[in-house]
Amino acid sequence: ISGTVAIDEFGDRIADFDFLHMADPVSKTFNIVGVFQGSTQEYKAIVGIEIMWPNGLPVDMPACGYENELCIIDENDDSKLVLPLSLSLSSVLLVGMAASIFIYRKVQSKIESGKTPWLITWSEVVLSKTDKKGSILSKSRLSLASAGTDVTHQQLFTSVGHCKGNIVAIRKLSIPTVELNRKTLIEFHKLYSMQHQNLARFVGACLEPDNCAILMEYCSRGSLQDIIEYDDINLDWTFRYSLIWDIIKGMQYVQNSPLKYHGRLSSTNCVIDSRFMLKLTDFGIPSVYSTERQFVLKNKEINYNKLLWTAPEILREDVSKLNSLSAHVYQKGDIYGFGIILQEIATRNTPYADMNLNADDIIRRVTEVSSIPFRPNMSVTDCCRELQHLIQICWDEVANQRPTFDTIACDFKKINSSNSSNIMDNLLKRMEQYADNLETLVQERTDAYLEEKKKAVELLHRLLPASVADQLEAGHNVLPESYDCVTIYFSDIVGFTNIAAQSSPMQVITLLNELYTQFDKVIGKLDVYKVETIGDAYMVVSGLPTRNGNLHATNIAKMALEIRHTVKSFCIKHLPDTSLMIRIGLHSGSVVAGVVGLTMPRYCLFGDTVNTASRMESTSEALRIQISCETKKILDIFNQYQIEERGEVEIKGKGPMQTFWLIGTKEKADETTK
Repeated sequence: ISGTVAIDEFGDRIADFDFLHMADPVSKTFNIVGVFQGSTQEYKAIVGIEIMWPNGLPVDMPACGYENELCIIDENDDSKLVLPLSLSLSSVLLVGMAASIFIYRKVQSKIESGKTPWLITWSEVVLSKTDKKGSILSKSRLSLASAGTDVTHQQLFTSVGHCKGNIVAIRKLSIPTVELNRKTLIEFHKLYSMQHQNLARFVGACLEPDNCAILMEYCSRGSLQDIIEYDDINLDWTFRYSLIWDIIKGMQYVQNSPLKYHGRLSSTNCVIDSRFMLKLTDFGIPSVYSTERQFVLKNKEINYNKLLWTAPEILREDVSKLNSLSAHVYQKGDIYGFGIILQEIATRNTPYADMNLNADDIIRRVTEVSSIPFRPNMSVTDCCRELQHLIQICWDEVANQRPTFDTIACDFKKINSSNSSNIMDNLLKRMEQYADNLETLVQERTDAYLEEKKKAVELLHRLLPASVADQLEAGHNVLPESYDCVTIYFSDIVGFTNIAAQSSPMQVITLLNELYTQFDKVIGKLDVYKVETIGDAYMVVSGLPTRNGNLHATNIAKMALEIRHTVKSFCIKHLPDTSLMIRIGLHSGSVVAGVVGLTMPRYCLFGDTVNTASRMESTSEALRIQISCETKKILDIFNQYQIEERGEVEIKGKGPMQTFWLIGTKEKADETTK
């Protein structure tokens, strides 16, 4: 973009420079008059443009030389008094200027404290759609201080919205109003001026009654606690050290800034942006947060989980005195909180997670003065000895024995000497690890999806014929289709009402499940399709959706004979003395078949053939198979079955019909004769 770039022997860029002069003093516009090329070390003037010197072109050398060596001063000349007088006058002017600057800064400070570019109205905040509906399903769990619930039982989310072109995390204050006095204005002004890559930017504050909220930069990856507890992310030590470095650099900036301290440092107040850069949030404005805490305590709504990172010396102080504690006390409290965060990162767990204690019990034990201070457990396998030592000194009971963040940065460089602290190196490592984790997650989710899809397809093939299921899976509509001749089987349990009366509902379901499981094993060996089971009725068809000539009659006949044989040997477990008997009816004819419905789709048969087959079953007898004349004619083609004439039977809606009994196959009859 910038053209040719020259690099010196140290790898530094040799810069080019443009020389400009003010062409028009009124409009204050500048023109380029020359270019200095770093690669050639040459100056080239722009042709046709001359430099305008307000006082004329400067001479190459002053009239008296650079050190006044060209001018001789006469000792009798009174002009030698000019220098002392000039020095005296200069001293007076310097003192006056210093006083003016001091007064100006005081006045400017008052003016600046009165400016409120950060103050916004609630109408300027546009909540996300989920927040408008009253839901808080945003991606980021931001600050424990923003809610009063126990995070061990419920995950906390921050509200998200838009303000002044920024996506913001909205941290609602628990107090109804905020008094904008001079102290509060200065605190907000300091917070507004904080700019660092490891600090979440303060966008603004709404201080309207019942709508008091702090708006901070929104970080889409959630809090550090979310990352620690999310097992699907592989947090190797390179990644963990990068996160720790971000906290250290952010806290160094805070403690060397006008704020002096964070005051609420915790893993929930460390948020991760889309580039996996850790940023500190929920800092500044101590008077507002102190007022909020007193308000919460007054209403007895305090959440002890928020205090797990608070230093014991601060916990022991009365709440009314917290705002008067020195910055040094809170700086040491930040070191204590940092030590708890290090323990979380090392163990990948919440503080005190393995102690099975309530948060209020933990706070009470930490507050108590003891020879052995109460702290989270650490194992020798959690991290290296150097980091364990750093954690121990950070949460030391004696505040003054805790190190500063500048000292921590030096010690941590030794611990992390094998890894680079360069921003780009860490960013590339983070993105590479994120890509690896993402690939693993995608593969796992893909495998899970394919497994679920396989189960769904198998279930669909059980509910519908295979050819129909394949069409539905491909997204095609299944049109109704006519079939010239199929054979339909109906069966029913004789005396089922009496059996059900002697059984509990659970026993009835168990009976039908065991019986129909045996039936399903039979039909699995033949070219038939089970249409449905309604109570004790069992309906099967052959010859659709795949046409099989006249084989549909033999398939249904074989199935009926085998099912009858199965029923004869079937035992009702809860009624062992009761014999199970069924009626069976078969009929052949034309039908129309198609899929009915979208939810729980059913493959249904329609036509007079279905009604007639049902009448064949209802007029049959126990353990006998009644077939129609149409079915007998097809079976006679194969000459494999033993059939007896029953005679005419009155069929509802049909009148007298000639029917037959299917006795068995001729092979078994011959064997019986022999």
